[in-house]
Amino acid sequence: MPGAGDGTPTSYHIWTIGCQMNKADSDRLASALEQLGLRPAPTAQNADVVVFNSCVVRQSAEDKVVGALGMAKSLKRHRPERIVALMGCMVGPKKDALEARFGHVDVFMQPQQYAPLLELVGERLGVDYEGCIGPLTDVHADVTSYIPIIQGCDLFCSFCIIPYRRGRQVSRTLPDIVREAELLSARGVREVTLLGQTVDAYGHDLPGGDDLADLLYALNDVCGLERIRFLTSHPMYMSDRIIRAVAELPKVCEHINLPVQAGDDEVLSSMRRTYSADEYLSTIERIRSTVPGVALSTDLIVGFCGETEEAFEASYRLLEQVRFDKVHVAQYSTREGTIAHRTLTDDVPQEEKRRRLKAVDALQERVATEINERLLGETLEVLVEGRDKGKWRGRTRTDKLVFFEDAGDFHGKLARVRITKTSPWSLQGEPEAV
Repeated sequence: MPGAGDGTPTSYHIWTIGCQMNKADSDRLASALEQLGLRPAPTAQNADVVVFNSCVVRQSAEDKVVGALGMAKSLKRHRPERIVALMGCMVGPKKDALEARFGHVDVFMQPQQYAPLLELVGERLGVDYEGCIGPLTDVHADVTSYIPIIQGCDLFCSFCIIPYRRGRQVSRTLPDIVREAELLSARGVREVTLLGQTVDAYGHDLPGGDDLADLLYALNDVCGLERIRFLTSHPMYMSDRIIRAVAELPKVCEHINLPVQAGDDEVLSSMRRTYSADEYLSTIERIRSTVPGVALSTDLIVGFCGETEEAFEASYRLLEQVRFDKVHVAQYSTREGTIAHRTLTDDVPQEEKRRRLKAVDALQERVATEINERLLGETLEVLVEGRDKGKWRGRTRTDKLVFFEDAGDFHGKLARVRITKTSPWSLQGEPEAV
């Protein structure tokens, strides 16, 4: 419901676009606002505080943010006392241009820097916000939840704006993360996903030598947790210790996301990716030889600056060779402020980028079809997250999406499901009788 009319906020709405880290940031901000006494509103129109959590990794995402902010202008005109905030990767250290462009926005916050908004809300409420807010554990977490463990990135890939917006790598302490996992487990969460721009670099900036493998071993002992995942990894940091932890720990899922971005060495060098295609393939071999049945996913950019047809074909052949379970492919788009924007030329025609993207999509559909067809008749463990169009929905340890029908209550449970139908994107099945 709207506020009291005197500018005292009682409700909030957060609009989020982008990666899992943005989703986690929104969840943590929601926790802070609710600790201040605000309650979630279903739409921006019904909220006293409206937050737009932005992404600028690709132009299409930035365009959606700009459109949403345009809508907010009319909301502000209708109720001037409404607080409008912009957070996320659209907000850099210098905000002058944003403030001039979006004069109706009250607060601009860089990623995970919630203080400007919380201070304004605290002033409206007449309280010291710092004295009201405890741990920012996700208050709406259900079966699964995200835990950010490392913020920022030190690698400065030439195509990426993230280090300029989220800063350099900063890891949380291991005890702090374990405590958050314990709180989530006490609230009924059964699966956590550890997040970072380079999640396998966790701990490299901390004294004492703890790394992601140490964290996985510590979290494996948290009572009530059933599963642990982590993303997104970088080949440079994918150590044998981490791979062995995935193989040895019963709660760590056999699924690794390892972005390759390109299969051609010259393109990789232009991207500043710090490895060759052969070195990447060697890492894949280390993972598969250590973790039986592991599922692998990757990210790929097509049409990067200087990517010739031969270079694209090298990427295509790498995908054919590795046979990933999932490929996230995107057309390259120049992001202002990146190294590529300053030093390289976006010289691949848009039509050619689209052709290459469609070729990768077609290849991956065929590969995923063949991989998933092998699961027909198999019985898999599925963590049930909820219902979707009358069916129960959940995921396997290898991150396969599974649907099944049953009149029982499977919410939050581990179900054994026999697969009766497969497709490239999901599986259908029948639960075994308990």
